[in-house]
Amino acid sequence: MFGPWWKLGVDTTLLAFEAQAVIGLRLAKLAAGGSAAQVEAQRMVSEKVLAAGEAAMQIATGASTGAVVAGYRRKVLANHRRLSRAPKGAAKP
Repeated sequence: MFGPWWKLGVDTTLLAFEAQAVIGLRLAKLAAGGSAAQVEAQRMVSEKVLAAGEAAMQIATGASTGAVVAGYRRKVLANHRRLSRAPKGAAKP
């Protein structure tokens, strides 16, 4: 009975933690400045507009709340992977 609600709550909580980690990585990149920071700032804004439009379309076409949260989580995790990689040309440990 409470299974779907529980899953949505857990997924939403995970999304919040995952998004916070991405915010930290993005802030570090923005604080470093330079052209990479400018590209990241533009990418961040355009991704948010596209993700909001996609979520609105999902809701308008009858997708579940869980599907919307899952879509956001996929995007956040992809950003985390991208931002966690060492920059090109960086020394490897």
